[in-house]
Amino acid sequence: MTRLRFGAFLAPHHPVGEHPMLQFERDLAFVEHLDRLGFDEFWCGEHHSSGWETIASPEMFLAAAGQRTSSIRLGTGVISLPYHHPFHVAQRIVQLDHMTRGRAIFGSGPGALPSDARMLGIDPMLQRDRQDEALGVIVRLLRGEERVDHESDWFTLRDAKLQILPLQEKLPMAAASSISPSGMQLAGKYGMGALSIASTSVEGLQALPTQWGFAEEAAAKHGQTVDRRDWRVLMVWHLAESKAQAEHEASDGLHRWHNEYNVDVLGRPGATRVEDPHALLVQTTGGGAAGAGAAVIGTPDELVAAVRRLEEVTGGFGVVLGFVHDWASREATLRSWDLFARYVVPALNGHTRALEESARYVAEHKRELMAGATAAVMKKIHESPKAAAAMAVTMAQMASRAQGGGWRPGAAPEAPKEPGEGS
Repeated sequence: MTRLRFGAFLAPHHPVGEHPMLQFERDLAFVEHLDRLGFDEFWCGEHHSSGWETIASPEMFLAAAGQRTSSIRLGTGVISLPYHHPFHVAQRIVQLDHMTRGRAIFGSGPGALPSDARMLGIDPMLQRDRQDEALGVIVRLLRGEERVDHESDWFTLRDAKLQILPLQEKLPMAAASSISPSGMQLAGKYGMGALSIASTSVEGLQALPTQWGFAEEAAAKHGQTVDRRDWRVLMVWHLAESKAQAEHEASDGLHRWHNEYNVDVLGRPGATRVEDPHALLVQTTGGGAAGAGAAVIGTPDELVAAVRRLEEVTGGFGVVLGFVHDWASREATLRSWDLFARYVVPALNGHTRALEESARYVAEHKRELMAGATAAVMKKIHESPKAAAAMAVTMAQMASRAQGGGWRPGAAPEAPKEPGEGS
């Protein structure tokens, strides 16, 4: 496998109570922070209810983020296709690609919140089929094929063709996948990437080892190809300089998120209220064993071990996406992402390997290196009376300062005088 890429997935999950205007501003500032740290991708989703998830139009948010950033790629994570006319989705993605100078990634899904589907009068049993149907049309439109005709019980196209095509020659696409095979099968059917969004739960992690096989089988069936480098896997973490500090910073926020969102709002199957924050912490992290739980709350070293374990059990993937949450304070959260960029990324991709080897080499050979340097200096002194005189003056000055001549840390040494120059 090639080097991993890294990004963030913002649903978002913001506790109810904060001014939404400031939340949007804060989220945009967060994307800027990731761009400065060198992250590869940023994703945000589409939601219309629940109170916690405030972004209704990922394209609109990402267009604003594109104006504030320079290199990070921007993905819709995801557009819920059953909620939209497919032609409008294709047009908005093309416009986003141009407005971000070719940094857009098109991610789609069937829709995650039952409350969204209910408000829009959509039968949840139809959502996956509608995503498939819409995606088939959108792919054709984005590729600039001949004019498209399509008759459906929920949308119609007559001689449809986009008047602007994506800026990228091949616009990256990904289908959302959870625990069932359907998302992976859709990715294989259309030869696109996959976005495993359920891996932030224990159940989702347990399903990952078999997931990629569904994409490969579907791709073979439909004459497509898929690449593990386009498989994006969500992980959740909070990092600090010590495990105790990370747990202290994240414990209360994790407790609120689990009880108020997972249980009360989302109603995630199997999720029950946990009254003891410490007990929830242990349950969420798997008791601290690397990769054993749905989250890593600890040090960068623990997260490195968890990623490597996940690579091993899945057979490999291309992108690690961090699930963005508000478990800790704003300052601690930004520091967590900073620690990830400084220590986790280089450990996994080998960016510091040459530096480490260089440091080891010097440490192992320091005696012979110093001996060689000393010998060279002494040889120079013996061969040059001028150098010997300068050395003698320098040694005398150092002795004087050591006896109270005003030396202080960081002070620049005086230049040695030539023999015969003033007293």
